[in-house]
Amino acid sequence: MPTNKTCHGFADAVSDIPDGASIMVGGFGGAGGLPFRLLTALRDHGARRLTIISNTAGVSMVTGFGWPKGEKPIDHSILFENGQVARFIGTYPVPGSVSLRNAFQAAFDRKEVALELVPQGTFVERIRAGGAGIPAFFTPTAAGTRLAEGKEVRTFDGRACVMERALRADFAFVRAAVADTLGNLMYVGSSRAFNPAMATAADITIAEVDRIVPPGKIDPERVGTPGVYVDRVVARSA
Repeated sequence: MPTNKTCHGFADAVSDIPDGASIMVGGFGGAGGLPFRLLTALRDHGARRLTIISNTAGVSMVTGFGWPKGEKPIDHSILFENGQVARFIGTYPVPGSVSLRNAFQAAFDRKEVALELVPQGTFVERIRAGGAGIPAFFTPTAAGTRLAEGKEVRTFDGRACVMERALRADFAFVRAAVADTLGNLMYVGSSRAFNPAMATAADITIAEVDRIVPPGKIDPERVGTPGVYVDRVVARSA
């Protein structure tokens, strides 16, 4: 295991992502917790036919959701605009208003991207299961709906439950406040979001952080993701 997981820049951090890769992207929807500089580097890198696994498919660039006033939002939309995504798995692919169309919806309407819609609780549990090595689980969520079509259904204690398979990815992009050079991550507030779960469920986890410190500078009680799950860290100043 490397003793220093620091990358020299964002382009370096994503340079080996191939066409056809699956990538989990952390954050809830706004700027907090979203590794948008990694997304920008991925756009510039140009890998195509990607599967993106994330809570949203990018709503901030058309709504301003979760971004400070005066800052131009950046989100997943830049990948859809660039024609790099073949499939999206997530919870909230489009804005809540029919009058607002994001880049995902435009690509979906052109039949350029496939969608797997997942209820939010099921979504994060599928990721958690992937990180824990659990291949599948049963949940009552979505039983009797279109989202249960084609899936095994069993009855437990009188309730119909749908079998959901775990989610894993080739790469995970996560965002944290602080990392040490060993990859231990500290999150702040609600920016934690889906990041800790996703960090455990990918073959290679890349963390975008505000700053990098030497080992021992993060209080062990504040570590949200142990370094064993993290392969690369890159500072936003890089």
